[in-house]
Amino acid sequence: MGILIELFLIFAKIGLFTFGGGYAMISLIQFEVVDNFHWLTLKEFADIVAISQMTPGPISINTATYVGYEVAGITGSVVATIALCLPSVMLMVLVMLFLFKNKENH
Repeated sequence: MGILIELFLIFAKIGLFTFGGGYAMISLIQFEVVDNFHWLTLKEFADIVAISQMTPGPISINTATYVGYEVAGITGSVVATIALCLPSVMLMVLVMLFLFKNKENH
């Protein structure tokens, strides 16, 4: 399987099944990237998390962006970022469609 597809599937899974915010996602990202696929060393991942904390924005999205960049360059960073955000965006769209469809129903 291609590296971009693997990145997409991993970060989409993390985005879909993680509750508790960005800090809750970091351990799952570490498990997949460092322990499971061995794309980064633990030191490299710790450096990425430190940079993600200093960068403005949500830490989980920053971490996904940096990991994607380290694994597959600019395309990898875009894929990882979109995959992490996509499940939340899709759920919000479904909820909004349901609410707009039933807004007249009291």
